[in-house]
Amino acid sequence: MIEFLQALSQYRFLQVALIAALLASVGCGVMGPYVVVKRITFIAGGIAHSVLGGMGLALYFGADPLAGALLAAILAAVLIGWVRLNWHTAEDTLIGALWAIGMAIGILFISRIPGYQADLVSYLFGNILLVPEKELWFMAGLDAVLVLVVALWHRQILAVVFDEEQARLRGLPVTFLYLLLLVLIALTVVLLIHVVGLIMVLALLTLPAAIAGQYVHSLTRMMLIASLLSMFLSTLGLAMSYAPNLPPGPSIVLLTALAYVISSLLTRRGRPA
Repeated sequence: MIEFLQALSQYRFLQVALIAALLASVGCGVMGPYVVVKRITFIAGGIAHSVLGGMGLALYFGADPLAGALLAAILAAVLIGWVRLNWHTAEDTLIGALWAIGMAIGILFISRIPGYQADLVSYLFGNILLVPEKELWFMAGLDAVLVLVVALWHRQILAVVFDEEQARLRGLPVTFLYLLLLVLIALTVVLLIHVVGLIMVLALLTLPAAIAGQYVHSLTRMMLIASLLSMFLSTLGLAMSYAPNLPPGPSIVLLTALAYVISSLLTRRGRPA
């Protein structure tokens, strides 16, 4: 840890990585509780893995891969949301198909680019140490959009999260709010691409929120605790991976998963038999 702190004061790339981790943690903390309470982890996974298709297309045509990721994430969110709302009988199968199609398209297009293997590994598993400094503004902008929209629509989205039918009876635009929720999740996925990659994005999106949910039942408090917890675990994971030269993304995810397991055991032990 001391070695990491010394390096942090000297190397700009470590400072950028830490800022990126903290920015990503805000998105995780704000959106993770919605995913956990609504129990739409599989849908969030479908959105996350569809993103690779947009990144592959963008790279192939020489565009910014994050722009492709953002467009693909929003398109996947709307499409998956429409499937969820209108095609209940085959929902899991269709979301799984979109998941696989997005990954396949991304890999096929990236494979046509010289040197694609390093890029592919970076996108699948993340590499927070290689985050360009200019992308911090992009991440901060996504955070600002997430926080602003949630601040404006939290009560309405909350009604949809807990009971769609009741929200519909109250006259709320359930379809719009549900699709808005999925689009916000899509933005959070894009936030996490560099930190832990597409393969492990669900862990960082849901586990801090799940831990928070074991101690508080207010969604607002869950958001605050999940954000702070994600910041702490991301920073600690980055620090622990530095000295032994381990990949920071998997280190962060493993530490987060360990925290969830320990928290689950402690809360289970504290419950009356």
